[in-house]
Amino acid sequence: MRPALHAEWTKARTVAGPLWLLLGTIAATVALSAGAVSVARCPCGDMAEVSLIGVDLGQALVVILAVLVIAGEYGTGMIRTTLTAMPHRSTVLAAKAAVLTGIVAAAGTVAVLGSLLAGRLILPGHVQPLTDGPTLRTALAAILYLTLIALLGLGVATAVRDSATSIGTVLGLLYVFPVLSQTIGDQHWQRLLQRITPMPDHLGVTAAWAGAALLSGALLLHLRDA
Repeated sequence: MRPALHAEWTKARTVAGPLWLLLGTIAATVALSAGAVSVARCPCGDMAEVSLIGVDLGQALVVILAVLVIAGEYGTGMIRTTLTAMPHRSTVLAAKAAVLTGIVAAAGTVAVLGSLLAGRLILPGHVQPLTDGPTLRTALAAILYLTLIALLGLGVATAVRDSATSIGTVLGLLYVFPVLSQTIGDQHWQRLLQRITPMPDHLGVTAAWAGAALLSGALLLHLRDA
């Protein structure tokens, strides 16, 4: 496992794409969060959640990063080299998931802390510090959510093996699914769709999506040729 982790970490830190996507995730999350706080009509409700609304935008870049971790290798043919060097395919996927989890969690932490700091600067006294229990829970949930979205993207990309299709599938689930649920007249089905949609306040549901995607991707990775 250690050689696989070293190989994936080397790829992540030596290729420019992941770094720019991580920086973009931080910038987009903080910028949208700051904008949301600045236009808040009144400091009412949970302002910590308002301060982290940028996660809704940052997750798109996380999805792109996660998909490219493996679908990018399928696109260039590099996956054959990877699987030749490390024939245990489950180890390859586990190493990719571990490295992806680490870098997304790190970037997510910076993005979340930056967003909360921006909220405190724009509306001093209305966004509670991390020492406040609810604020800390909201921050940790946002970081965990971004990490789970990354694993969801990795699982889908492993199964689909095409970057554009994988990105479109995951982004559709994250952005189109909630919109479609609002167009359904039947309140029962509307509530059902809302409950099964990955969201920061639906961490259990998001984890289930990520787990199912990774399991499907791992199974197909074993069954198919590179």
